[in-house]
Amino acid sequence: MLAAVLVSLVAVAGCGVQPSDVIPAGDPPSGAVEPITAVTLYLVRNGRVSAVTRPGGRLSQADTLALLAAGPTAREQAHGLTSDVPPQAGPFSVTAEPAGRLVVTLSTAAGELSRLAVEQIVCTAAATVPQGPVEVTVAGAGRKEPAPSTCAPLTPSVSGTPSP
Repeated sequence: MLAAVLVSLVAVAGCGVQPSDVIPAGDPPSGAVEPITAVTLYLVRNGRVSAVTRPGGRLSQADTLALLAAGPTAREQAHGLTSDVPPQAGPFSVTAEPAGRLVVTLSTAAGELSRLAVEQIVCTAAATVPQGPVEVTVAGAGRKEPAPSTCAPLTPSVSGTPSP
């Protein structure tokens, strides 16, 4: 046993690694840290739209709207949330127009959506614009809703839980 330990020590000592001084590697990392962002969606609970936040990175406006068509998570469903936006409404495209207006174009006819689905789309699209209130027009299959809509601001809650 002692012989095995001595052989191991000789092998390690003879591997060619020499002691050295501290090697400078430059300055430590610095700069702004990317903040944790959340995505705000408007789902339906008890016949009204309700703001919900989900943790996540930055998504495009169209990808954020696609989350509506995908429906609520299991946790959101457990809180009684649903979505009136049908899966066939996506993919979405979003065009910014002058004077704080957005046009959301659906893959289906806009007239086939329920009032709650339109409200979900309008409020979710408006939540993607940090500069403030915007007017949102919902279009699809060559038709636009009669007039742009706005969403009354609601305070979203945290982690998939609806706001009061």
